[in-house]
Amino acid sequence: MRGDTLTRLVEIMDRLLAPDGCAWDREQTLGSLRPFLIEETYEVLEALDRNDVALHREELGDLLMQIIFQSALREREGAFDIDAVIAEICEKLVRRHPHVFAAPGGERVEGMDDAEKVLAQWERIKASEKKVSRRTLDGVTPGLPALAHAQKLSHKAAKVGFDWPSWEGSAEKIEEELREVREVATGADTAARHHEIGDLLFAVVNLARKVGVDAETALRDASGRFATRFERIEDRLAAQQRRPTDASLEELDALWNEAKRELAALSKK
Repeated sequence: MRGDTLTRLVEIMDRLLAPDGCAWDREQTLGSLRPFLIEETYEVLEALDRNDVALHREELGDLLMQIIFQSALREREGAFDIDAVIAEICEKLVRRHPHVFAAPGGERVEGMDDAEKVLAQWERIKASEKKVSRRTLDGVTPGLPALAHAQKLSHKAAKVGFDWPSWEGSAEKIEEELREVREVATGADTAARHHEIGDLLFAVVNLARKVGVDAETALRDASGRFATRFERIEDRLAAQQRRPTDASLEELDALWNEAKRELAALSKK
């Protein structure tokens, strides 16, 4: 992996932002680019989910362009440029991998023979770099998708002992939260419903962490399965010149179960 062609992308970005470049690009700000950064990130994830190599390459390029774009805007503010971005991440990676890169005049750290030890070392080094005392939950980015944010919070709390000994405790917590949802589900207190549903979702995310499942990915996959099964229902009804609104709930449920069985059988082939 060389990266020699990165210079070409930087040159193209500079040309687009030149006075005689692209009017749309010149109008962009760091604020206006925010939705594009989020969109491109999710398109990379979609390419990964589809295991589409060509699409993955394309979407990584689009995401990289966003990084170059934002760096170019910061350069025009006199803040930093893409070289500073690259230099900082290079220094960070070397500094936080002393088992791979020996410090100047020093020796490599030995004994980092599994991923858990490496991660613990990374967190220690990261904490030591901060100039102020940190709370346990510091460092979890608030802007993460809600499920990913919840899972990182529960992971951080678990590292200091605030956790169930086993997944069964997390499962029991879900049952407790579900009972509390039932208590407020038909009441007039909308704030209470909001609160209890949130607690239930957090409890489910915590169970996912306990059993080694990424909650964000699991829900995305579940949503994908839902869409595929529902489209299969629509196809069956369309073959009869009907739509879902023409079918009873019982018929829709039967078609759903049929689609579920068929897709499960296909996945095993």
